[in-house]
Amino acid sequence: MPQIPQSFQELTVGQLSARSGAAVSALHFYESKGLISSSRTSGNQRRYTRDALRRVAFIRAAQRVGIPLATIREALAELPEERTPNHEDWGRLSLAWRSELDDRIKQLERLRDHLTDCIGCGCLSLETCVLSNPDDAFGARMAGSRLMPERGAAGRS
Repeated sequence: MPQIPQSFQELTVGQLSARSGAAVSALHFYESKGLISSSRTSGNQRRYTRDALRRVAFIRAAQRVGIPLATIREALAELPEERTPNHEDWGRLSLAWRSELDDRIKQLERLRDHLTDCIGCGCLSLETCVLSNPDDAFGARMAGSRLMPERGAAGRS
């Protein structure tokens, strides 16, 4: 891994990639989505300030727990420019995301506990299908798979 002298205040995209563990293409993507920013040299090369390292770490940690990029962008927008997220920021933001994460955990637990109940049923609107049709919400409206397109009169044979 290339070492970056402390006196350097700006990083190339390659240095940021090596230090953060994020692919160069991911860094370009993050930049296109407004999650990180760079300046350009006279030769049109990207340069990132050192705070981009912590921002990328923040982005990747949030992604690992399933936070959407749009939500991450909103969180980073609350921080002043050139300021990296610190422990207090992470605590405040993770608290705000807690209920969303709790809901995802419940969905995953339900999937884990009932996965074998649904394999091969094909219907997905049975009263017992707790995965894609809790409480048989679709069964009250129609029979058969909710994923099958409805045919009009012209499409019937």
